[in-house]
Amino acid sequence: MISMKWFFGEKEDLSDVHVIRREVFMEEQNVPAAHLNDGTDAESIHVVVYDENEKPVSTGRVHITDDDFIIGRVATVKSHRSQGLATGIMQALIEACVQMGGERQLLHSQTEAQGFYEKLGFTPYGEEFEKAGIPHIAMEHFGSIKRCGGGGHCGGCGKGH
Repeated sequence: MISMKWFFGEKEDLSDVHVIRREVFMEEQNVPAAHLNDGTDAESIHVVVYDENEKPVSTGRVHITDDDFIIGRVATVKSHRSQGLATGIMQALIEACVQMGGERQLLHSQTEAQGFYEKLGFTPYGEEFEKAGIPHIAMEHFGSIKRCGGGGHCGGCGKGH
């Protein structure tokens, strides 16, 4: 059975978060280790999805600054992609932001993942930029994820209604 667990920065062991990031960012995308540690993990709220064998397979975080709610480090191991795990992570992170008063959520998307975030209601702004040798675009989202029933992007069914 798939399960999801929250981790609160400095209060908990983030090794499951780091296992997923290493596999996806360092091993698959050749991102240097120095780029993975931006110094904000201890101040961030993380979520990890575990598969039926309790192996960590997907993760993401939100870092809250004075003015912004910044979602990032969203990753799913290759063996568990296309199962909706990243969508579930994003829904959970967006809802957590809204519950904490963050009506506007920001992220830096790899340009190849831009369509995924657009399906969740994010819109790009600014110019494309490079981070760790990978093209990125800044994106923003306002409010909660709209679920099935129309009136916006549906993060649950992917129909974009």
